[in-house]
Amino acid sequence: MRAAAFACLALLLLPVAVLSAGLGGDQAAPSAVALADIPAGYLALYQAAAVRFGLPWELLAAVGKVESDHGRDPGSDLPNAAGAVGPMQFEPGTFAAYSWAAGTRSPDIDDPHDAIEAAAAMLAANGAPAQTARALYAYNHADWYVQEVLGWAATYSAAAAPPPGAGAPAGPAGAAVAFALAALGTPYLWGGDGPGGFDCSGLTQAAYAAAGVSLPRTAQAQFDAGPPVPAGAPLEPGDLVFFGAGPAAVSHVGILVSATAMVDAPHTGAVVRVEPYAWPDYLGATRPAAL
Repeated sequence: MRAAAFACLALLLLPVAVLSAGLGGDQAAPSAVALADIPAGYLALYQAAAVRFGLPWELLAAVGKVESDHGRDPGSDLPNAAGAVGPMQFEPGTFAAYSWAAGTRSPDIDDPHDAIEAAAAMLAANGAPAQTARALYAYNHADWYVQEVLGWAATYSAAAAPPPGAGAPAGPAGAAVAFALAALGTPYLWGGDGPGGFDCSGLTQAAYAAAGVSLPRTAQAQFDAGPPVPAGAPLEPGDLVFFGAGPAAVSHVGILVSATAMVDAPHTGAVVRVEPYAWPDYLGATRPAAL
């Protein structure tokens, strides 16, 4: 339990350090993952609001990612159990308190510009960027939420360190990563192997097929096919990362695209997306590019 607590603390502090590094004047440049994952219109809105309120743009973008996948989550159009709605998932009363930041006569909780400006105002009012974790906790009262947003903020910043030895991937790994990034937004489809829908292993199989590497169909078979990346060895873009109850019970796979993120097709109702791969049921990785 104590080790888990220290691990969570480390995960929190590293992204905070990355965010702080970007506040010396200029805003941080978007990482390759950010450019692939964030719609251009949303990215411009995050950056403009960040400049206005003195925040790192990647912090706002990370909130937008967790709250609504930058407006792509179809559930964000309807109020959730708490009544929150819109791209930044505001409760109407909270939005009313910060909607002045939108600068419009009739601020709209569903309008990306209005919601992002209100979110920036709320984060700044609660201490960001000096007290980023506190501001995020005020936005959503959950420790897991603070950790997830900070992880995304670090992933979106070009200041985030890549895996040791990993630059822009080349060869089969590069082709597979490019395929996976091009598939962002494709609907999840059980048994799907593209182009209109993918499940998790269908996506990774298709990505490596595009790179000229043949993989088995299921996540379990792909895990068994290897070659495994030794435990503790640095991962590289293009590596497949696996999750499940154990080595004989693999239930999910994604393809690594940065030091902290993978592209995966997660579940019914979702789309192919970028997300952190540091899940509690992470089992290990393979390197099909070495086949």
